[in-house]
Amino acid sequence: MADREQPVTLRTRKFIRNALLGRKQMVVDVLHPNRANVSKDELRSKLSELYKENKDQVMVFGFRTQYGGGKSTGFALIYDSHEALRKFEPHYRLVRIGAASKIEKASRQQRKQRKNRAKTLRGTAKVKGAAKKKDKK
Repeated sequence: MADREQPVTLRTRKFIRNALLGRKQMVVDVLHPNRANVSKDELRSKLSELYKENKDQVMVFGFRTQYGGGKSTGFALIYDSHEALRKFEPHYRLVRIGAASKIEKASRQQRKQRKNRAKTLRGTAKVKGAAKKKDKK
C-alpha cells in the first residue's frame, strides 16, 4: 500500500487564540502507524480542512517523530489573514511554503573575505589595491 493512502490522525492540544498576532496556535500530535512520517504539506492541508481555513494561512513546523515511530509532535499556527501571516512569520518559514522568495546572497565565507579585504583598503587613496606593508629593518 502506498504511503499517502495510510490513515493519519491529527490531535490538537494546548490550543490558544492569539488575537494580538491574529492567529490560532496549537500543539499537533500526528498518529501515523505504518508510516515513517507525514509531510508538512499534507499536514497543512489536513489542518486547513479541520479548521475550515485556507491552506495558505496554515503554518506547521518543529515536528519530531517519537522513538519507535508512529507518532510525531509539532506546532501549528493558523493565521486569520494572509496579511497577518506575512507580517508576523519569519521570512525563512514564508520561503518554505512558497509565500516569499529566497534572498540570494554570497556565501558566509565570501562575505567575510570581502569584509577583511575592505579593511586593508581603509584610509588609503582610491587606487586599484592597497600597497603591501614594508617590513622594518
